[in-house]
Amino acid sequence: MSDLSKHDLSVRARKILLAAVTEFISTGMPVGSRTLARRYGLDLSAASIRNVLADLEEAGYLQQPHTSAGRVPTDSALRMFIDTLLEVRAVQPQQQAELGARFQEIYSHASDPLRETGRYLSELSGAAAVIAAPSTAVRALSTLRFIATRPNQLLAVLVFADGTVENRFIVIDAPVSEEELSRMHNLLADVIGGRTLGEVRDIFARRLADERHELDTLRRRAFELGQLATADMVRRGEVVIEGQNRLLDLPEYADVERLKMLMKALEEREEILDLLDRTLAAGSGAIAVFVGSEAGMAGGQLSVVAAPYTENGRIAGTVGVIGPTRMDYARVMPLVDATAAAVSEARARLPR
Repeated sequence: MSDLSKHDLSVRARKILLAAVTEFISTGMPVGSRTLARRYGLDLSAASIRNVLADLEEAGYLQQPHTSAGRVPTDSALRMFIDTLLEVRAVQPQQQAELGARFQEIYSHASDPLRETGRYLSELSGAAAVIAAPSTAVRALSTLRFIATRPNQLLAVLVFADGTVENRFIVIDAPVSEEELSRMHNLLADVIGGRTLGEVRDIFARRLADERHELDTLRRRAFELGQLATADMVRRGEVVIEGQNRLLDLPEYADVERLKMLMKALEEREEILDLLDRTLAAGSGAIAVFVGSEAGMAGGQLSVVAAPYTENGRIAGTVGVIGPTRMDYARVMPLVDATAAAVSEARARLPR
């Protein structure tokens, strides 16, 4: 058995593992002992390196595609590389300023800022970019108004802080006078007060369910209408993927079957949303990296680097990069993090 523990590699083993992962990320090809001896200044013979590589393979950090081939890192090796060995290259202040200016322009003028964000991040990363739009639950609601259209029907007009408007018809049991509607609007304005759609819905539900609140008839009617107007409006945000074509020229996808798995994975939007939701669960400012089998996409062929962005001080959505497991994590991780920060700042400057 190997004397290498899953959690306690020797300094020499870590150095060789770092070199092997670095080489694999650079070339996408199985790594041999001679290549490592020649390129990484390990001060070890090829035979000594080969022995350590064999130990690393036995410990689950490397695998050999073919008997005569070199070795490739496993997901365990890539995870260790990211968590303990990787030296992340920080985004320089000048690039951060350029990101900020570009996203300010996108969110001020672009007709489809999410798609433009994806295109720009894909261009910078050289991989596919994924952007998850904010769920409707986190969109701040500015105004809720009702317009009588028929004796038993109202048009609910919901105006959001970002300027978008949604209209929907609701059926009521009895007509409501203009005077009653005006008083209801004042009551609802106090409840809404810049809260998100999700928060407003929760307030309506709590007030109507909590018997301790002795609601007068008009207030109860206002909350009931508010609940009807916002019912079924909380939806997951859409997912935008840009730059899929950048993956097609990579050697990983020269194989037709692997290419088919890639394309199918990128079409599974709900699965991608589920994965990105795990990023949101990590909290604001937390960058997440899902390696191979952790991402569960394309048979473990893909990795995802993602970070949340905010709106109105709340976590709203996610920006990320999808690429092969050998993506350049040292460059992509700070790039995604900086992009999330720039998007948050750009969205915060939108007129309310």
